[in-house]
Amino acid sequence: IDMFQRKRRGNSRVQELVLDNCRSSEGKIEGITEEFSNLELLSLINVGLTSVADIPKLDKLKKLELSDNRISGGLEVLAERLVNLTHLNLSGNKFKDISTLEPLKKLPQLKSLDLFNCEVTNLADYRESIFKLLPQLTYLDGYDIDDCEASDSDGEGDGVDDEDEEGEALISGKLRENESDRNI
Repeated sequence: IDMFQRKRRGNSRVQELVLDNCRSSEGKIEGITEEFSNLELLSLINVGLTSVADIPKLDKLKKLELSDNRISGGLEVLAERLVNLTHLNLSGNKFKDISTLEPLKKLPQLKSLDLFNCEVTNLADYRESIFKLLPQLTYLDGYDIDDCEASDSDGEGDGVDDEDEEGEALISGKLRENESDRNI
């Protein structure tokens, strides 16, 4: 029991979880529970998802990476369970029409949405329609309503892939912080 409690306590300390290319057995989100209460970034790129119905309530989650899956709808659950989401990457999924994205209206904090390589991007007036549907958006596919590209300081960068000196310092700072936690 002690080991189980320790594991659960560890999950609540995780802020970033990257499970890219870890295949989902039935196209569903598995193993991620509300115990990950401090999660701010969740990356599930190319895991074979067809549904997000099993995503738990994660109040602190700000960035969700779901690119290169087979999701085609069911986004209502994101609005219900990820109330503080600011960045959502749905690139390379199966979204065909604007109406499937309508539930995202209920995410008032959503600032950035990526839909590259989704069929919906081929529709006439795609960008105009999305910005009209989601007025809270600042960036769509990395560009604002005036076609100006997002800079990293606008929150587009997630720090995970950054290889500059500042990013390395941030990563090593996190490591030092975690090491000091172990000594307590």
